[in-house]
Amino acid sequence: MVEPSRPLPYQPGAVSLFFVAKAGVFAAGFWIWLLVLALRGGAASGVHVLAATGATTTTLVGVVLGVRMALQHSAAVRHAEFKRLLVDISWNAFTAAGNAESPGKVVPFPTASPEGERGPHRGERPSPLDRAMSGDRPLGRERGADRRR
Repeated sequence: MVEPSRPLPYQPGAVSLFFVAKAGVFAAGFWIWLLVLALRGGAASGVHVLAATGATTTTLVGVVLGVRMALQHSAAVRHAEFKRLLVDISWNAFTAAGNAESPGKVVPFPTASPEGERGPHRGERPSPLDRAMSGDRPLGRERGADRRR
């Protein structure tokens, strides 16, 4: 059977790429400016500090935006795979309900046991409802009254 075509997952678009590219262009400009100032020689001045600060800042901004874009892409792929898995599970559960007469094809979900068998098994904690029904621990306002005694 041919796999049905599925829509592509969301991927970070042109806006994210624009800002990463813009930060890269600014970083390259600042690094070139710093290189030109360094090759000219002379004493370090405020212009050198400005060029160095701009170069490091824009480089870090470009790296952070690039990492963010990569994480968004990775998360989008994981989200699409998760949605696909949920659809497959729900479809399999739907088709399994129709094929329930044929044994061996369906792994049944656990169902509630009869009332007589209800209760915690070894190693399990009883639920708050079970505790309230058995009278082990009071619920509501009485709980606070017990603590004050």
